[in-house]
Amino acid sequence: MCGIVGIVGRGPVAPLIVDALKRLEYRGYDSAGVATIEAGVLGRRRAEGKLVNLEKRLNAEPLDGKIGIGHTRWATHGVPNETNAHPHFSNGVAVVHNGIIENFASLRDELIADGYVFSSQTDTEVVAHLIARELKRGADPVAAAHGTLKQLEGAFALAIMFQGDEDLIVGARNGPPLAVGHGEGEMFLGSDAIALAPFTNSVTYLEDGDWATIRRDKAEIFDMDGARVERKRQQSLSTSYMVDKGNRRHFMEKEIHEQPEVISHTLAHYLDFTSDSSKPLDLPFDFAKLDRIAISACGTAYLSGLIGKYWFERLARLPVDIDIASEFRYREMPISKDSAAFFISQSGETADTLASLRYCRSAGVPIGAIVNVRESTIARESDVVLPTLAGPEIGVASTKAFTCQLSVLASLAVRAGVARGTISREQEKALVHQLSEAPRFATQVLKLEEQIEKLARDLSRYHHVLYLGRDTNFPLAMEGALKLKEISYIHAEGYAAGELKHGPIALIDENMPVIVIAPHDRIFEKTVSNMQEVAARGGKIILITDKKGAALASVKTMETIVLPDVPEIIAPLIYALPIQMLAYFTAVFMGTDVDQPRNLAKSVTVE
Repeated sequence: MCGIVGIVGRGPVAPLIVDALKRLEYRGYDSAGVATIEAGVLGRRRAEGKLVNLEKRLNAEPLDGKIGIGHTRWATHGVPNETNAHPHFSNGVAVVHNGIIENFASLRDELIADGYVFSSQTDTEVVAHLIARELKRGADPVAAAHGTLKQLEGAFALAIMFQGDEDLIVGARNGPPLAVGHGEGEMFLGSDAIALAPFTNSVTYLEDGDWATIRRDKAEIFDMDGARVERKRQQSLSTSYMVDKGNRRHFMEKEIHEQPEVISHTLAHYLDFTSDSSKPLDLPFDFAKLDRIAISACGTAYLSGLIGKYWFERLARLPVDIDIASEFRYREMPISKDSAAFFISQSGETADTLASLRYCRSAGVPIGAIVNVRESTIARESDVVLPTLAGPEIGVASTKAFTCQLSVLASLAVRAGVARGTISREQEKALVHQLSEAPRFATQVLKLEEQIEKLARDLSRYHHVLYLGRDTNFPLAMEGALKLKEISYIHAEGYAAGELKHGPIALIDENMPVIVIAPHDRIFEKTVSNMQEVAARGGKIILITDKKGAALASVKTMETIVLPDVPEIIAPLIYALPIQMLAYFTAVFMGTDVDQPRNLAKSVTVE
């Protein structure tokens, strides 16, 4: 998760920006930079690696401007180096950016045709050149920024400065978070309130689609049409030493909403969006020579592995054995040395998963760790660490760690398909491009919050819920049931829809809501048949589908949640969000402890 800081201040801001960026180090980064305006002129210092390298540059070559923007970058487009580090400049425009500009390739080609020269591999530089072009065409800085925003597709947060104007930063949010901090004769902009804590505790959080002009004496916020909007100004409880809930009631809610950003950074770690290709990986095995993969994990991580099994077998024609770690470690599974093993854990400390890893280690099998904590025991004892870049996840019920695990597994499956020759170069390009769209679609789904919250109020009145799905939606059905029972304490079960007649149908009556996860796909009609069986027995159906699925379902539902039409490979990432939100709001109405549900721990370090 990249970090953004902007200050319109009363004295030199570069040291303050660096200090603020340090409070965002928990988000992860691989380069950093600061730009200020002094005597009307833009200046910039950037460095690869940690902030200490940037500090050395600033000590040797200070920036004394009283207005500035800073950034810590996780590489998405282009390798981590100084040239690709932010801020990016173009003819008096400075830009820092979190997220992914999905249509950057077509915009770049258009700009190159107009004579603009690119010095980096990043998608961000497109934004700087677009704004510069708007200025050249006669727009003032605010209009140039607004005009550019309307051309961008994807999930992004931006901070923009203009040479010659020492009293203006433009900020914009479409997905990744951004907050305005209010001071006396100075104003601030930051990725979250933690960065701004030493300067102010008075914060306004931008909402998706908002953009703002920030000056020393005020901030004005607009929607994407340019109309003025009012957003609540509130007191932040952040300190520089704590991860903050922001403007959310619970960490779980905040972490659900962080998913567009963390998905983008995780995908970009494994995929090259500039060339629409999977990145080569330094693995202790060759996918082309494996005869199978073993995957083991617990809880939600296990369910991400189940979805990964579908991807590996479909895209790479590579058989996958998957077990719950507590079973894997005891059933003495025979393992070939021509196989590899992946172990999935948010914390990297899960006891059963670690024991399973050690079993494979004793068998001489190469091991990969899909973990969110690189310094964890599972990471240290593996041959290769395949990180999820979710950042700290405080809520016990996993949300963003799950979708980041899915992002890693999807990327690995594509890479395996390339290595094994089961997908062509054209298929690889298409799959990588489809994966790059996931953050934008995730942002769209989060806007269904009001509908899902209303539905959750009704769901909270029931004592039992059944989830159904086919293909990758079967593990998602189990994940939806797990989330609901974890935090609301409502009994829930997830089944393969085709298993309905083999037992679960006996439970169906007017007191048993059935949540069906069914995008319109090649097996949609079979799932509709299962819904008809439920309807015939008086069951209340909640259908999660897309527009075409909603039109063709031909079954009366208690509620239909219509998601965007998405490519098959990213459907599990996108359909995970409504089941998370439904569990979250149901738990809120039940009055349970959402972030720390009873009897559960974030990291299970004992058997």
